[in-house]
Amino acid sequence: MDYETRKQQGKIPVVGVNTFRDSEAGGEPNESVHLARATEAEKQSQLKRLARFKKKNEKAAPAAIKRLQEAALSGENIFAQLLDTVRVCSLGQITQALFEVGGRYRRNM
Repeated sequence: MDYETRKQQGKIPVVGVNTFRDSEAGGEPNESVHLARATEAEKQSQLKRLARFKKKNEKAAPAAIKRLQEAALSGENIFAQLLDTVRVCSLGQITQALFEVGGRYRRNM
């Protein structure tokens, strides 16, 4: 809690959050940031594109996921296999596949 408090107060430098901000552009550490939110139409459009992508690749995806999981389990560098997998699988599919073989990352406390 102390770390988070000091970080929020700017006592611990975090690049881009509380240091190296453009003061001429209103870069104060405690400024409120305007977040851009997607409209409901944009959300629905993205969901439709995702469904089309999954349907188009429904035959190739399982094999790509299996190869990715095998690469992860064998301890080899999975980057090359990951590049092949993203052509036919969504981020959610890839995340789930890697979670199944590797579990969830937990930071040591």
